Amino acid sequence: MDKKQEDLLARIQEKYEAIGQDQMTHLEGLVHAKPITYWDYIQTDALLNLQTQRTTLKDEMVFIMYHQINELLFKMILWEIEQVATQESLTTAFFAERLGRISRYFDMLSSSFEIMGEGMEVEQYMKFRNTLTPASGFQSAQYRKIEFASTELINLIDNRFRATIDRNTPFQHAFDHLYWQAAGKDHKTGKKSTLLNLFEERYMDDFIVFMQTYNTMNLWTKFKSLPEADQQNVSLRNAMRHYDHTVNVRWVMAHYNAAAKYLDSGKESAEATGGSDWHKYMHPKYQKRIFFPGLWTEEELKNWGIDNLDGYEALI
Repeated sequence: MDKKQEDLLARIQEKYEAIGQDQMTHLEGLVHAKPITYWDYIQTDALLNLQTQRTTLKDEMVFIMYHQINELLFKMILWEIEQVATQESLTTAFFAERLGRISRYFDMLSSSFEIMGEGMEVEQYMKFRNTLTPASGFQSAQYRKIEFASTELINLIDNRFRATIDRNTPFQHAFDHLYWQAAGKDHKTGKKSTLLNLFEERYMDDFIVFMQTYNTMNLWTKFKSLPEADQQNVSLRNAMRHYDHTVNVRWVMAHYNAAAKYLDSGKESAEATGGSDWHKYMHPKYQKRIFFPGLWTEEELKNWGIDNLDGYEALI
């Protein structure tokens, strides 16, 4: 046995001794283990059997698979955010590198809306969408968690109520005044729609815990906890700004434009499946949702969602 083999066996023994296991038992198990295959590792069969149509319209399959791909990318984004949030010795290089990954996922999401905008027949969509009511992309729990994990809660509160909410406000009260609550309530009576009631019944308890967890470890808070010199790091600030603009303007506008093709087609009522006034709810100039407000100038904040902010990354 050469030294490389001896070193390897010593490392294996050290690994299993650390968890109170016998290395020989595990090595013997390898004798009987099946070789891994791509389809077993990726769980291809399970993945390809997760699409269940509710109609006979062919383009519904495009719609289902596209949203499932979105959810997988959302999971990747949350995975990267968690690494920043839980990193004990956070460096600007690590922070910027992970933000770069996250932004690339959202770049992919933004550009992929052509699959929706150009990849389905309007006539088919306007028929099968009626079978989806009251379901809506509004109900993506992972997307809401991305928001909670990205910024301080006050930046997700409806502008009309921000002055009444601070860090001492109960999380339940803050939850009831999040910006997206407006899309699920009757603006005259304040009554919650079925869309919102079902969403809260399924996820609200989980959201409250998640909000509490990320209250002091969201990306914006983590950034502000860095030494002042690190906060002025151009690469990190550019990465933060790119992420903010990509999620809250580019991604939103890509979604808005894709929806416009179908809902403004004149074929049916231009109302979202959840029943919201989607023009005002979706457009960033109305939402004014900004994860990292301290990294933008007054002019940029004023023109959020109106000006395309060409050159918004140029901080040097």
